[in-house]
Amino acid sequence: MAVPKKRTSRAKKRIRQNSWKRKGYSSAVKALSLAKSLLTGKSKMRLANK
Repeated sequence: MAVPKKRTSRAKKRIRQNSWKRKGYSSAVKALSLAKSLLTGKSKMRLANK
């Protein structure tokens, strides 16, 4: 089992956390934008309606 040799500093920990959070935020913004465009009918995507 992998065990860290030394403790990670707060700065490095925060940098990694923030980059992880930023990825999630940007994907959430994209999803919201797509949902809005689908509702207004301005989407360039073609979805099959059932």
